[in-house]
Amino acid sequence: MQMQSPIGAHGVKVVALGGGHGLYASLCALKLITRQITAIVTVADDGGSSGRLRKELGGLPPGDLRMALSALCEDSEWGQTWRDVLQYRFTSAGELNGHALGNLLIEGLWDLLGDSVTGLDWVGKLLDVRGRVIPMAAVPLEIEADVDDRERGTITLYGQNTVAKSRALIRSIRIEPEDPPVYPEALAAIDAADWVIFGPGSWFTSIVPHLLVPRLREALENTTARKMMVLNLQSDSETVRFDAAAHVLSFHEQAPDVPIDIVLADPDAVQAWEPLHSAAAMCGARVIAHPVADTADRARHDPLYLAAAYRRIFLENSR
Repeated sequence: MQMQSPIGAHGVKVVALGGGHGLYASLCALKLITRQITAIVTVADDGGSSGRLRKELGGLPPGDLRMALSALCEDSEWGQTWRDVLQYRFTSAGELNGHALGNLLIEGLWDLLGDSVTGLDWVGKLLDVRGRVIPMAAVPLEIEADVDDRERGTITLYGQNTVAKSRALIRSIRIEPEDPPVYPEALAAIDAADWVIFGPGSWFTSIVPHLLVPRLREALENTTARKMMVLNLQSDSETVRFDAAAHVLSFHEQAPDVPIDIVLADPDAVQAWEPLHSAAAMCGARVIAHPVADTADRARHDPLYLAAAYRRIFLENSR
């Protein structure tokens, strides 16, 4: 079901930052209300099919980029068939076991064309996607985190997969290299955007890394776009001691010069509203409560509910 675009013939210009299933849900929602979508996607994955290809070929991990492209497929027989092809995983007793077909397609195009953004654009043409997918950096990133371990005290964890599964209290997080090259297309999209959306998704491994890339953070500080933070519906293994307010405060600590306009929260996912409103105010934001959870799985965002929330926010805050 396509909703009427709130602004212009093709809707608002939106940049969505993140990775994995959280970004997938957000993009599925956004494509219902606008065609002008740019997904800027994390490139720190070092597990599964992506991690194996990254180690073997030395390039960007393709998995989160594949997920974003799949989310932006047209809701037609053509688009949905190619989405399923992209997401298909091999099951075998050999080297192909666990590899996603879309990861191999993307890697092949990168090798053939010699340019990551061009390769992703060609996959987008094949799938007839609504929008564009751009890596957050032009080189693969490593994530390091200082965490509190109950038995060993403060220790450093290395790698996105390790940090994501740690269930430890994360004190600080870094990326390597500290100042990676970025694609000019990503910076241009942020500069031209009407809205920039952070989340939902794994907080320290999908959302925060964007704030640690100096040139991305500078673009986020300088853009005139309004900015929205979409809160997760529950804590995960990265944020076992975080409530809603802690997520917002963490954002402010990581990027105090990146103001937020809206914090979107599901009414049933917030235990304490006063701390959340106070934390949002520190970022210059106001909280909007709107049902966005999947009624069959309260840990996941429902794309239709999320699209309704986005459309309401875009309409109520249009310039």
